[in-house]
Amino acid sequence: MKFSALQISEILDGTIEGDPEASVSEVAKIEEGKSGSISFLANPKYAEYIYDTGASIVILNRDFQLERKVADHITLIRVDDAYASFAKLLEMYNQVKSAKSGIGASAIIADSAEIGKDVYIGEGVVIGENVKIGDGAKIYPQTFVGDNSSVGSNTTIYAGCNIYSETQIGNECVIHAGVTLGADGFGFAPNQENNYQKVAQIGNVIIEDHVEVGANSCIDRATLGSTIIKKGVKLDNLIQIAHNVEIGENTVIAAQTGIAGSTKIGKNCMIGGQVGIVGHIKIADGVKIAAQSGIGQTIEEENSIVQGSPAISIGDYKRSYVLFRKLPALNNTLNEIKKKLDQIKTSVSE
Repeated sequence: MKFSALQISEILDGTIEGDPEASVSEVAKIEEGKSGSISFLANPKYAEYIYDTGASIVILNRDFQLERKVADHITLIRVDDAYASFAKLLEMYNQVKSAKSGIGASAIIADSAEIGKDVYIGEGVVIGENVKIGDGAKIYPQTFVGDNSSVGSNTTIYAGCNIYSETQIGNECVIHAGVTLGADGFGFAPNQENNYQKVAQIGNVIIEDHVEVGANSCIDRATLGSTIIKKGVKLDNLIQIAHNVEIGENTVIAAQTGIAGSTKIGKNCMIGGQVGIVGHIKIADGVKIAAQSGIGQTIEEENSIVQGSPAISIGDYKRSYVLFRKLPALNNTLNEIKKKLDQIKTSVSE
């Protein structure tokens, strides 16, 4: 689908410098622009590319001062915030590109399932008994949705996901390829035979509205009750969330983080990649956890920043790290002092 500079400027409330009929059908980075593409300039580091980029249209801030004339094929659209405007275009482009509807011929849908309007259900999808699919939802091929589950309006579930029974997914969510929601929590009890008795996991998973779950992440069902991912949470790829965990609103978590059972994480937290969090603790609202940290106890202070394994406050960590880096030199100094003391002892004894 093509869009003209005039159409784009009207959408972004921008001002055109160049050909209002210039048209584009794809987006590109400014340094990789080509004919028929649109790009943007927000970071001054890339300013050199605006004069001869191959892109047909470039979005830039109203107050950006050109040092020379841009190439004749480039049409500029000036806006208040180039980055925000381009993000808006990307979202529109993504919606157009992913616009799908209809039900694949090989999809299997239980008679008791309730399917909303304008949905897309791809080939090989299996929809179980009593499942509810909201209006405008998209479920891509080879996905399984178990009995008594629900998928909210305008939620997208990409290919190859496994949604176990009783799982509830809210509106406007994005579940990326390979995600598993509602697998059994890791619950086992030792017994007299010196092995482990499985503890039945009979709870579920609740995903509230506007949540995004990255590819190949796993969120386990609760033993009892629910594992809850609250409104606006964003999860990266390859994240493990154990049974009965609760993650507060608008918290973001980077890849390869693992959260053990029954831990409660507050709202507006930021958790870096490869963080490990033990079970049955609480993390206060607004806490920031640096990548590769190990969290072994409750964090009560809101908006605190921690790092390390076991994690400590960021200030203490940096001071400790300075000392850690100096340990070899300090060790050499101690050895020199020991040698001198030994020499003094020898001379005194003589």
